[in-house]
Amino acid sequence: MERKEVEIVVYGAEKVCASCVNLPTSKETYEWLDAAIARKYPEQPFIIRYVDIFNPPEEKELKEFASRVIEEDMFYPVVSIFGKVVGEGNPKLKTVYAELEKYGYQAG
Repeated sequence: MERKEVEIVVYGAEKVCASCVNLPTSKETYEWLDAAIARKYPEQPFIIRYVDIFNPPEEKELKEFASRVIEEDMFYPVVSIFGKVVGEGNPKLKTVYAELEKYGYQAG
């Protein structure tokens, strides 16, 4: 299976969502995911981006999804891979890994 470079986007905010007290911040989750994925899939490229839902970049797709997180009261951070939500509030590595493996990623 040919591997496709995957883009992972972590949507979040500086402050922890009201329902996510005692969980890591969105930025901490982004950093944790980056390190965990790099460890699990060494030398398999991926892109991971952090998007502040209250100050998103001008890219239409990112801006629209950030608005959706707010409007739908999603628990952030929200982790998406190619626009598919794979984690919300307290994302699980197992779920993120399973989605990556659909794109040909193999544990190192």
